[in-house]
Amino acid sequence: MGVSLGSGVLGYHYIAGMNWIDSVLNASMILGGMGPVDPLKTEAAKLFASAYALFSGLVAITVMGMVLAPLAHRALHLFHLDEEDARS
Repeated sequence: MGVSLGSGVLGYHYIAGMNWIDSVLNASMILGGMGPVDPLKTEAAKLFASAYALFSGLVAITVMGMVLAPLAHRALHLFHLDEEDARS
């Protein structure tokens, strides 16, 4: 998540021309799923924000899948009988 936030901060700072604090705010809001705070003026900034939002959504989905997969796997084991229990 730190690398994702850092790439967003750098993109907003260098591509959109925002100061560091506004860059952190906008990157963290998009990464958190809330959306940008400041309006973007250039086409390059808008394209970056669009790509960053898509990237952030995919990262969030991937991370949640990796975190929840073992829990879902364990929950599925609770609902199924082992083969040894079914034979007896």
